[in-house]
Amino acid sequence: MTTQDKLLIPLHVSYIQSLGNVSASHTLYHVLFTIIQNKDDLAYHLTAHLRMNAIYWGLTALCIMGHKNALDREEMIEYVMSCWDEEAGGFGAHPDHDAHILSTLSAIQILVTQDALDRLDVDRVVGFIVSLQQPSGVFAGDAFGEIDTRFLYIAANALSLLGRLDAINTDRAVSYIRQCRNFDGGYGAVAGAESHAAQVFVCVAALAILDRLDEVDKEMLCWWLAERQLPNGGLNGRPEKLPDVCYSFWVLSALSILNKISWIDSARLIGFILSAQDPETGGIADRQGDMADVFHTHFGVAGVSFRLDSSEYQLLS
Repeated sequence: MTTQDKLLIPLHVSYIQSLGNVSASHTLYHVLFTIIQNKDDLAYHLTAHLRMNAIYWGLTALCIMGHKNALDREEMIEYVMSCWDEEAGGFGAHPDHDAHILSTLSAIQILVTQDALDRLDVDRVVGFIVSLQQPSGVFAGDAFGEIDTRFLYIAANALSLLGRLDAINTDRAVSYIRQCRNFDGGYGAVAGAESHAAQVFVCVAALAILDRLDEVDKEMLCWWLAERQLPNGGLNGRPEKLPDVCYSFWVLSALSILNKISWIDSARLIGFILSAQDPETGGIADRQGDMADVFHTHFGVAGVSFRLDSSEYQLLS
């Protein structure tokens, strides 16, 4: 078995750990995850808006690989809490950033994973999320008003984790998702936008959380999702686009929710994901030959985990 026939867990764990090491090379991707970093480094500031999300990606990948404790729990929790926006009642991506629904979800997910939800002012966070629902049922990302089906899913996910789904108007949320469904069964970012695999995931996942999967044209949508697989085994997000490791998660998640995951050739997909690994320093890239980053490492590991059964378990051994 070659290095590209298995998931390189020790290397991936070391790679994620290195992203929080101030002695590591300060490439664009390394500073995405750094909790303590040289603030005079331009890349530090250029990636600040992704930092909370990157910590979630790294932690989740480690959990899937069975190495949750590879990162310092207390340091992580302290960083999360340092991003609290007292005025808004949510979390920013970085200390002193305005609260945003995306970084708020990542913060909640990190605290839940680290069994530290007692540190959270649940009522204030719920109030922040509820304040972002628009009359149409969709959610804005923050006070500036950008809307997207991603934010609707994020609201449903976060409130579900907090046991407070009853705080929003779920009927209006479902109605908005219905408006975003296209002739091909897929969903877009807003009503009238083209179908995209990532938006399909957020809409299907939101409907699953809201117990309204009856809204999905399952046969048509699953056909569209299965069509995302290319001859090299990888998946793309839209027709005529290149394959990308991250769609392993978006597509497989939606198909898994709809009980159609077998419509993807798993052996070829896993081969594509594993070919994007860096066999020297660890991490997974968007595709073979590109630079690894924590985003694609997370979604690549997650994609492999969907297809684990008794005959494939060696991938995580």
